[in-house]
This record gives sequence, C-alpha cells and structure tokens, in this order.
Amino acid sequence: MSHTAHIRSHRKPRRSASTIAMRAGVAGGVLGTLAVAASGAANAAEPVTQTFEMPTLTGDLVAQIAQSADATQQAAADYQLQAERDAAAANAAKQAKADLAEAKQKAEAARKKAAEAARKAAAERASRDSARDTLSASTATQASTSTATGSAAAVIAFVKAQIGDAYVSGGTGPNSWDCSGMVQAAFKQVGIDLPRVSQDQSVAGTQVSLSNLQPGDILYWGSAGSAYHVAVYVGDGMFVGAQNPSTGVVMKPLSYDPPSGAVRVL
Repeated sequence: MSHTAHIRSHRKPRRSASTIAMRAGVAGGVLGTLAVAASGAANAAEPVTQTFEMPTLTGDLVAQIAQSADATQQAAADYQLQAERDAAAANAAKQAKADLAEAKQKAEAARKKAAEAARKAAAERASRDSARDTLSASTATQASTSTATGSAAAVIAFVKAQIGDAYVSGGTGPNSWDCSGMVQAAFKQVGIDLPRVSQDQSVAGTQVSLSNLQPGDILYWGSAGSAYHVAVYVGDGMFVGAQNPSTGVVMKPLSYDPPSGAVRVL
C-alpha cells in the first residue's frame, strides 16, 4: 500500500459530459431569453425606420429628364405664343370693326354731301332754264326796239369795236380789258362816269327786269351790289362783254350765260 494512498487529492472531481452539456443548454436558454427580452425592449423604445433605396441616375435617365424639361419649356412657349396670337387677332378684329364703322360714317357723310350738291346743281339748272325761257320769250318783243339811238347807240358802237381784244384782269384799254373796265370806258364816251368795279356798277342805275331790257342796259352776274361780272346789252338778245382770258371780248346770246339782273343808266 502506497504511503500516499490515504491522502485526499486536491483536484476537483471530474464532471461528466452530460452534466456539462446540460449546464451549457441551460445557460444558452437563459442567455437567449435575455437577448429576446432586450430586443423587445429595444424595439419598444425606438421607432421603426424604413429605408428606401434611391434609384441610381444613369446617363439615359438624365437624358430623359432633360428631354422632359425641354418638352415642358417648349409647351409653355407654344402656349404663350398662341395666347399672343389670340390677343393680336382680337385686337385686329376690334380695330377692323372700328374702321368699318368709321368708313360707314364717312360714306354716309359723302352720300349726303353728294345728294346736297346734286340738289343744288338741279336747282341752279332749273333757275338757268327758267332764265333762258324768259330771255327767249322776250327776244321777239325786243327785236322791234333793238335799234339803239342817241347815247345808247354810241355805247353799243364802242363795245362792238372792242370785240376780239384781249381780256386782262385790271385792263382799261385800249387793246385789253376786264369786264368792268370796258363798261366804264363805253359809258365815258357819252359823258357818264361809272364806278370802276362790277360790284358798284351793278347798282349804279335803276334795276330793270330781264324781260324788259333795252339796248345800252348794263347786265350783271351775281347779286346786285356784289356782282362778279358785267356786260352791255346790245339788242336782239345779244350782249358784248370781256368774258375771260380764253375768249377775250366777245358778243354772245343771253342764253349763253344768263345774267342775274340789269341796271339802266341812260
């Protein structure tokens, strides 16, 4: 018998493998329970955050976005252009309407003016026709008294002698005359001093009717006191006057240019 057999060993007794495995399982279970509990507590304490993965911007996607932006910009420009065109068309239509109304007003005013001018022309023609009829009717009665004598014959002889002379405004002879200058010179031959201008000569004597003319009467055109032309009646429905630059001194029938009135100074 060994001398050490009675001494107790200082080493702990060996545990069996089953005991160790059981203890490890228990420890693992406890740790797992603690981990679950801790995870639950953490989940309860912190909010859940979801993470989305953003798509990667590739070259094609960038090009598509740029094209979409360009298309949007072009659509906006087209819309603005169309709006401007619509506004221009509306303004043009408004202006055209105003122009049409103005044109109608002008046309109506022109129509009224033309109608008034035609009315005046018709009235003047009627007056001239009436004067011609009166002069034609009086010509027959005047024929028997158309032979001038005395001072009237001298006046008539003078004006007939000037036929063919030139008409010159302000002319007083001897080879060019205006209407009142020749009349004044004719009556000066018989000692009658007439005013120089036709306005005054038209009121220088006694007013006589055109249906009762005598050779040597002074004819006038326009109103008495404001006449614009004068001549001398020479009988047989004829007169002699310095008419205008194109005709000069001529003898014409009364119907050629019917006078407005007459005065007698002889």
